[in-house]
Amino acid sequence: MMIDIKDRVKGAALQGKIVSADEAAKLINPNDKVGISGFTPSGYAKAVPLALAKRMETEPFKIDLWTGASVGDEADGALTRVDGINRRFPYQTNTDTRKALNSGHMKYIDMHLSAMAQNIRYGFFGDLDVAIIEAVQVNEDGSIVPTTSVGNSPTFVSQAKKVIVEVNVSQPLSLVGMHDIYEPLDPPHRKLIPLDTPGDRIGTEAIPCDPDKIVAIVACDIPDTTRPLAPIDDDAKAMSQNLIEFFQNEIKAGRLPENLLPLQSGVGSVANAVISGLAQGPFTNLSIYTEVIQDGMFDLIDAGKVTVCSGTALSPSPDGLKRFYDNIDEYRKKIILRPQELSNNPGIARRLGVIAMNTAIEFDILGNVNSTHVMGTKMMNGVGGSGDFARSAYLTIFCTSSVAKNGDISSIVPFVSHVDHTEHDTMIFCTEQGVADCRGLCPVERARLIIEKCAHPDYKPMLTEYLEKALAATKNAHTPMLLDEALSWHKRFIDTGSMKK
Repeated sequence: MMIDIKDRVKGAALQGKIVSADEAAKLINPNDKVGISGFTPSGYAKAVPLALAKRMETEPFKIDLWTGASVGDEADGALTRVDGINRRFPYQTNTDTRKALNSGHMKYIDMHLSAMAQNIRYGFFGDLDVAIIEAVQVNEDGSIVPTTSVGNSPTFVSQAKKVIVEVNVSQPLSLVGMHDIYEPLDPPHRKLIPLDTPGDRIGTEAIPCDPDKIVAIVACDIPDTTRPLAPIDDDAKAMSQNLIEFFQNEIKAGRLPENLLPLQSGVGSVANAVISGLAQGPFTNLSIYTEVIQDGMFDLIDAGKVTVCSGTALSPSPDGLKRFYDNIDEYRKKIILRPQELSNNPGIARRLGVIAMNTAIEFDILGNVNSTHVMGTKMMNGVGGSGDFARSAYLTIFCTSSVAKNGDISSIVPFVSHVDHTEHDTMIFCTEQGVADCRGLCPVERARLIIEKCAHPDYKPMLTEYLEKALAATKNAHTPMLLDEALSWHKRFIDTGSMKK
């Protein structure tokens, strides 16, 4: 049965462009560069990518796929399984896509999320052929009201030769008015982005679009397929409590106000658990300036702790998404969704004094962080927004459990197997064991503190032994390093399945 979307598509001229997903997919050509809406699978195009994948089954060809961040299986997974993606960026979380890029079947470019929109406008990646944008409504002037994410959609729309709009009736019209769309000018005409507090609105409620550019409008009723979040375990609770105590000490020292500073939190179960723990903490009148809004943010809002919550995407669990829809009239009073070029903007993060809390796969005793690669070679997801905030935040905090794989892996190592954030960009490290505040410390001081405060007791003697051996071998060098022995930690796990052996 055809889904009626005429009440969401304003004006007879645009209503005349309503077609099926199969018809819209025929407007995409081999080797096209295609940008789709979506960020941590939220607000992503679904019907047209599925139709495109179906077409590729009988008519094999490939496209380059650009997104805001990760998108759902209807896009990444379906197109990967028909070998339909040549080049993919800037971030993904799909199992099939991960296998394809780690086996060399797909070219994948990992990049800082704040930079992608401007790099598209600069022409660094070539011309964008098609934009596919999920919308809750299309206005008569062609402007597009996005759904549960903004991501890179404004730039996809402004730069694409053709625009296809998916009007998703599973997304409530109550989303209208939650967005703040603003696209900066580019050098040499760039001006200061006039955003001084997390609650400022500086743009429009819809993405501007020339109606003549819209070549097809497609009805869709497929909901966001969000990911479940791991239960909040004892380690996560301990990390959250450790950070609460750290923040309280910063307030006592006069380095933070009573309501802290705007909070940023990365994506995933650890980050969500840490934020959720703050709902039971003593802090009130909190502001949020982040990229993803997960269940923990809803906990803070429900606890009456938040004045405003700014992000680029809603990324809750399935239960959290239902919770959002059930209480949307209240949440919309607090939540603002912006382009990721603004939500992740390093200049704004520095101006606001953001407290950045992100997750590491591992970090080393010198303060380097690996956010992306397992054992240095296998891409997990991507650097995401952590780098956007790490160098510019007022406080930069990286969190992880001290061990993984039931204790067979230490998340604190002599030297990370892949460097995403160097020791120049990191400040605070937090595990369930404690917090290492490395501000103002030299490499050896950092190493001793990270081992003492963050390492699991099973690995502290091994890490201390390595450090003392490195100091002796390098004659107390500024940065003591035994590269072969440091990397042997990772090799030991590859060979035996445990770093202990």
